[in-house]
Amino acid sequence: MQHLYFLNKYFFKYRRRFLLGILFIFISNYFQALQPQMIRQALDLVVENIALYRMYDGFEVQTQVFSHFGRVLLYFGIVVLVLALLMGFFLFLVRQTIIVMSRLIEYDLRKEIFQHYETLHLAFYKKNATGDLMARVMEDVSKVRMYIGPAILYGINLASLFTLVIISMVRVNVTLTLWSLLPLPILSLSIYYVSSLINRNSTKIQQQLSRLTSISQEVFSGIRVVKSYVQEAPMGQYFKEESQAYMDKSLKLARVDSLFHPTMLVLIGLSTIITVYVGGLEVAKGNVTTGNIAEFIIYVNMLTWPVTSLGWISSLIQQAAASQKRINEFLGTASEIVSPQSAVSRQQSAVSSQQFPHTAIESSAIIFNNVSFTYPDTGIVSLCNISFELKAGQKLAIIGRTGCGKSTIADLLVRLYDVTEGQILVDGVDVRQHNLAALRQRIGYVPQDVFLFSDTVSNNVRFGRPCASQEEVELFTKHAAIYEEIAGLPEGFETVVGERGVTLSGGQKQRVSIARALIKRPDIVLLDDCLSAVDVNTEKRILGYLANDIADKTAIIITHRIYSLLEFDKIIVLDDGRIVEEGTHSELLGNRGYYWEQYEKQRVEGLEV
Repeated sequence: MQHLYFLNKYFFKYRRRFLLGILFIFISNYFQALQPQMIRQALDLVVENIALYRMYDGFEVQTQVFSHFGRVLLYFGIVVLVLALLMGFFLFLVRQTIIVMSRLIEYDLRKEIFQHYETLHLAFYKKNATGDLMARVMEDVSKVRMYIGPAILYGINLASLFTLVIISMVRVNVTLTLWSLLPLPILSLSIYYVSSLINRNSTKIQQQLSRLTSISQEVFSGIRVVKSYVQEAPMGQYFKEESQAYMDKSLKLARVDSLFHPTMLVLIGLSTIITVYVGGLEVAKGNVTTGNIAEFIIYVNMLTWPVTSLGWISSLIQQAAASQKRINEFLGTASEIVSPQSAVSRQQSAVSSQQFPHTAIESSAIIFNNVSFTYPDTGIVSLCNISFELKAGQKLAIIGRTGCGKSTIADLLVRLYDVTEGQILVDGVDVRQHNLAALRQRIGYVPQDVFLFSDTVSNNVRFGRPCASQEEVELFTKHAAIYEEIAGLPEGFETVVGERGVTLSGGQKQRVSIARALIKRPDIVLLDDCLSAVDVNTEKRILGYLANDIADKTAIIITHRIYSLLEFDKIIVLDDGRIVEEGTHSELLGNRGYYWEQYEKQRVEGLEV
């Protein structure tokens, strides 16, 4: 139960509903416990007065006695019916408090997990499968809700009903009560044994379910690759094997339940037999009445469902504990990328120029000071001693071979990772001292791996600035050279692009992503190889717009290509995580190094832009 202690804060939040629910359970069970007493009185009345009825056999008064019995029995019947209606009414209130509370807590818990996911650093997502994340926020929360709602409801119901029933039984006859409840200790030992089995099996089942979800998500996301490589059958076989493992684990748990429930019913039936036998002996001794036997049988059967539900309640609690443990593992994971407790202003200097004398900090927009970075999840060294300065309004191009660390610079600037060594300054302030949301809001970032949501084209562009008007959306799609193609779609800007933008081509997705970044009207524009999937003519159009749009902005463009249409204040060439060339376009051509080789190659191939 220690893992479920996490939920106590929610019980406190909804304590009014919870306490009212407990009260309504006791009231409902109180009216339920009165019904056997009414039936006992009615039966005793008939048994005790049957001789009187027969004594007047053949006399006219017998009809009056029969009529009187009928009226009394009708009265008892009406009382039992009223008690049943009252019990049902308060049972309705129970569900309106306890079950509604469980749904509210489910909503709060799912929202808390999702919001926590959003705060976690990028390395977390690289270490954990998407399917596992989804399983914890969906399947595991549903398991926990079954504990918060039905398990607690029926658990409290069992405790209250047992208390009221046993008090009523003891008041009648202690001996008969003890004999009637004799099978219960055996039942308790069975529950304890089965609970441990359920706990172990439930954990394994949830883990396997997460694996199935991850496999499904991965295959469906990469369905193009699966189909193009004709791997449908092998992937289907792989999923079948994992599904078989899930089924085997589930059947193992089902076998435990299938043996346990009949055992409980046998024990309840044994209680009924004992009640009739011992009750008959007590009647013979004159200790109880015939009506008391009927009353005890009703009480024992009244406890049948609550006692039978013990195994089910135990199973729900064990499954919820296993699920909450998995949830707590992620909720207990703290993000390594967080805003400082007191984020500094844009004008405040983070360090003195004596610490980092690379340049005059006050006049710089972006400074990399001896930055080195090693990926925490793989240990791969990506950058070594990178230093450069970019003043406000200047343009920087970063060029290099695949895997040389270009994209890492972008990730570090928007603080998806923190540097291993050195320091990155924006407006003279270490990025680790900036408010994280404010820093990222200032940067218009188009990543290399373009992602679009399963929504309309208009909303995908507006994601950069939700308050943007439709006119602004259309304007910036023109700047990204995608307006005409969007207008030609079946529903224009209201066309749903499908999951991950699957209905658009790679070049179209890149241009929608560029429009999404520019509509933010950012201070810093960061483009990571975002024109790789467009043709040369479209590329020229985009660069023409970019030259105007980013004229007054600080811009970093990461690319494999060389763009002569854009004037860069500085160009750096990376190789194996180090700066091997640095300067302007003309200076680098004069060096006749990697930059010159790439430029000549483009010129010969007719790809110069």
